Amino acid sequence: MNKNNSFHPYIKAVGTGTKHNHNLTSSQMHHATDLMLNQDEIYSEQISAFLLGWRIKGETIDEFKGMLSSFDTFIQKTTIVNSIELGYPYDGKKNNPYLFSLIAKYLKKFDINIIVSGDKLQPAKNGITVQNICESSKLDFSDNLHYFPRSKYFKELSNLSEIRNRLGIRTGINSVERLLNPANSSIAFLGVFHKPFMQKYVEIFAPRYDKLVIVKGNEGTSEIFSKCQYWIAEDGNITEYKIDPKDFGINYTRSWERITIEESLEAILNPSKELLNLAKLNAAFILFVSNKVKSIEEGYEIL
Repeated sequence: MNKNNSFHPYIKAVGTGTKHNHNLTSSQMHHATDLMLNQDEIYSEQISAFLLGWRIKGETIDEFKGMLSSFDTFIQKTTIVNSIELGYPYDGKKNNPYLFSLIAKYLKKFDINIIVSGDKLQPAKNGITVQNICESSKLDFSDNLHYFPRSKYFKELSNLSEIRNRLGIRTGINSVERLLNPANSSIAFLGVFHKPFMQKYVEIFAPRYDKLVIVKGNEGTSEIFSKCQYWIAEDGNITEYKIDPKDFGINYTRSWERITIEESLEAILNPSKELLNLAKLNAAFILFVSNKVKSIEEGYEIL
């Protein structure tokens, strides 16, 4: 097939209207993703058309799994033992600082490695990214915090950034790109905005980890800033919990205004007492999930 025809069957599957659209099988989505990642095989307009049509059609679990299986063939992994992956959105945070560097410092003495991944800003929140934080020269990170630049371990997906930003909207890639497991971690944390998405994420990601933790956290991250729900998926079971920082004497006031990169870095570099306590609570949460302590309360106490 000519270059401009090789991708047409997949565009037709998602872009010919409700009467003729149809879901892709996992293997078809794997192949479609391969073609998108190998950009020299198809045109950028075709990639944009597919991603837009896929979003409008509605993504399926099999399609997400097919995309992830394609990703796995491209990712260059580096195993880090005793590691926990924190999956952050690639469209960033806009109202509050990140806690992962502060969390890692609390966990260093427990031999827990924290894994975060970053890349160029993706649509559509236009927030401050993990890359902005981790590549700043102002911060001094503990050696148990491991930053994986996606441009190095998965350059093919990173290279789609320009096309995705030209499109300017969230696509199915936003849903699956946050947990790529570049360090072969056995435990992963993922944030969710709405409870209905929890089950979807469990179906997509839980089989890939020994334990998956999903938190209705701050700005779509797994960071606990206020009272929230969280779920632990393990051995085919899902358990729901609630946690409230006020039960630990923490009364942090979340920002509802957009903060700058400089303000975010300053908050991390010179954290307030309440922000440190939030980081401590999140670290205690990780200790509990990692079976280092019997409860979050115990973890908070020993920290």
